[in-house]
This record gives sequence, structure tokens and C-alpha cells, in this order.
Amino acid sequence: MSGIPKTILVTGATGGIGLAVCHRLAKTGNSLLLAARDAGKLQSLCAELSNTSSGNYAWIPVDMTRDASVSEFAGELAARHVTLDGAVLMPPQDPPTSDPLPSSDKWREVLQNSFVGPLSLLKVAIAAMKPDLAKGRRAKIVIISGISSVQVLGHYASSNVIRCAWLAEAKTLAFALGDRGIHVNTLSLGGTLTPGYRTSLEKRAANAGMTFEQRLEEETSNVPLHKYGTPEEVAAAVEGLLSPFSDHMTGLNILHDGGFTRAY
Repeated sequence: MSGIPKTILVTGATGGIGLAVCHRLAKTGNSLLLAARDAGKLQSLCAELSNTSSGNYAWIPVDMTRDASVSEFAGELAARHVTLDGAVLMPPQDPPTSDPLPSSDKWREVLQNSFVGPLSLLKVAIAAMKPDLAKGRRAKIVIISGISSVQVLGHYASSNVIRCAWLAEAKTLAFALGDRGIHVNTLSLGGTLTPGYRTSLEKRAANAGMTFEQRLEEETSNVPLHKYGTPEEVAAAVEGLLSPFSDHMTGLNILHDGGFTRAY
């Protein structure tokens, strides 16, 4: 896709990581279709991007946990005749829990919110992709996951399952869509200093009678790079997976964790 104008769908666009991804992709000349729940925030973000970058920016509100909302999104996408060259999917994360055996109703809720609903939205995005291999036009999908995709975390019991489901789905889609020139990779994040996580860390530091820096140093002592990632670093990785860098890569799970994961 080098040298060809690209239109990228970014879900979760108004969150800490989504904002960084949008600004990074906008600066490199991409046109963006932004999706999130809050229409007001989406409108403000589009205006901000238009004032600082030269691409085209549009938005469609969607709650990917609700089937009706995803259907409305699909209808609006079709009505606008949008062709997508890429998609960044950020499925909602289930809150931390140590319960490995939640009720059946709870599992249905978790699966709908964190897998079934987001997968329905991804299906809509794939339908809007029209790669042309003869012209060097490929389509790239980046699914944001977490390191519980490869390493069990005791306090993320349900996420351990959901993250693995996304890896399996990405590999299945990579196999099914590869001959069309659609690439599907996952980016599994370790600790990332989003504004929300920074606030949480500040509270933990205060409760422990420590400075923010002391708490951060303690928490990252078992990370080889001795730091958490930043939204901007995540955005750089996403940009790479959407670029020609990944033209011979699909079905991969890229760890973005500072070396925390020890498994081979």
C-alpha cells in the first residue's frame, strides 16, 4: 500500500490508546474513520485532527457490545460507500477478576461484550475492504490484545480466555483471507501508561505512602526494560503493522510488553 492513500477504521478512537493511534496515523497522511460510543468526543476528535493534519476524517458512533448498534454502523458505512484499507480493532476489556468459574450468564455477558460484538463489527469492516493485489493494494487488520493471550494472569481469569480466543480468530481469519490480500495480526499489550492506568498507579502510590516514581519503579522491576509502554509506543507499533512492513506477515501475535513475557 506504499504511496496509495489509505482509509483506516479505528475503534475505541477516543480512549487513551485510540487517541494516540489516531494522531499517529493522521500525521502520516492516512484518512481515518473513527468509531466509539460517544458521538460528541468523536466529533471533537475529528475537528482536532482536521486542524493539525491533512487527511480526511469522519466518524460513526458505535457500541460494539450491542448487536443493534453494530447493525446501525454497518448501514451507515454502506450508505457512505466507504472502502477500508485497514482496521484497528480494540475490543472492550473485561474488568480484572480472579474468578475462574463465573456463572453462565456472566460468561454470556463477557463473550458478547469482549468477543462476539467486536467480531461482528470486524466482519462489517472486512466487508468494506477491497484490496487489489495487482495494484499493490493490501488491507491490514490489527487487533489489540493483551499478554494474557500467551501467559496466564491470575487476576485476569476471563481475559485469559478471551485473549486466546482472539488469537485463534486472528489466525483463522489470516488463513481464510490471505489469498485476498487481507492481513490479520494481533498486538498484545503489557502494562501501558494510559491516562487511566496512570491515575490508578498514582492512587496505589498514595495508598502505599510512595511517590509515583517509586511505585512505577517497583511495579516494573520484573520487566526487562524496566518501564511500562506508552500509548505513543503502541501507536508506532500499530502504524508498522498497517504499513508495508507487514506485507509478508499475517496471523502473528506481536508482544508489546517490554520483554515481560518469558515463554519461548
